[in-house]
Amino acid sequence: MRHIVIGGDGFVGRALARDLAVLGEEVVVADIRKAAPGVYDRVAFRPLDVTDRDAVLGFDIRTDDIVYNLSAKMLSPIMPRRRRRGFFWPVNHDAVRHILDRMAMVGCSRLVQFSTDMVYGHIQAVPTREDHPTDPLGEYGLSKLATEALCDTYRARGINVSMFRPRLIIGAGRLGILLKLFRLVDNHLPVPMIGSGRNPYQFISVDDCASAARLAWQAGVPNAVYNLGSKNPPPIRQLLGRLIAEAGSRSILVPTPAPLVKLVLDALDGANLPLMDPEQYRIADEVCILDTSAAERDLGWQATAADDDMLMAAYWDYRSTVGDRRAAARVPARPTLTIEPHTGREP
Repeated sequence: MRHIVIGGDGFVGRALARDLAVLGEEVVVADIRKAAPGVYDRVAFRPLDVTDRDAVLGFDIRTDDIVYNLSAKMLSPIMPRRRRRGFFWPVNHDAVRHILDRMAMVGCSRLVQFSTDMVYGHIQAVPTREDHPTDPLGEYGLSKLATEALCDTYRARGINVSMFRPRLIIGAGRLGILLKLFRLVDNHLPVPMIGSGRNPYQFISVDDCASAARLAWQAGVPNAVYNLGSKNPPPIRQLLGRLIAEAGSRSILVPTPAPLVKLVLDALDGANLPLMDPEQYRIADEVCILDTSAAERDLGWQATAADDDMLMAAYWDYRSTVGDRRAAARVPARPTLTIEPHTGREP
């Protein structure tokens, strides 16, 4: 048996491939390119463009393999409205069909697939369980929800799919929407909040996502959907206040009238001049906390990282990349994938 990690050169993929290799498992990382040459020297790498149907249908997947699909287009960079469907759907939906078709061809029956909490849209119940109504607010969430429905059709054909809906995934090495925040803090500029900032904001760490995927394999890949999120997320004001304090910044937090800000952002979005994606700002002042009890019960999974620690890890890693040696000294060395697969096979 091999572990095929598609999109394995991405943020969660690297953590998952590392964890599996440490266990002595045979790991094949498939991605469009190696983003960090040398990281995968001792874990097999195979180039794969998941949007190329013929390439996926010809990819080496075997009956007893387990497949993890981490390939995705995210909400960063921000796309103008007219480009969103063409940006999200080919990777987030169409490519999953390619992967499932290849698995069906060879009789491979285990897939771990990542979706998003953005499928819920506006939150009606807190904490939010997996049976909460789904009503995405944009093309990203719509593409992911359509993929969940697609996976249901292949479940009927004998493919087990463990589906994860994570909150915002962060940690050292992850920026995305956080880049603008970190730049404001570094330049001692005011940090605006949509609303009062009294609502909590839940993250999920990259390592906790990787552990969920690994535990799904060890639990036999249950045919189920699982939320992933941290425990006891603090209010946004508290979260950002610690960031400003530990960064030694003179930035101040600025609450804003959420309805007015959303109207302005909607107008800019309508003019194809977006500052944020609607899926981000339309829920920015809402209480969004995922109930993770299903993953805890079925998989034995637990969130281990605190939200403020995740944010600080991402910030200090950002500082190290912009040349702050004092900050770099505070960042623990990240492990690289130098574990020989148990077969001894060279990549």
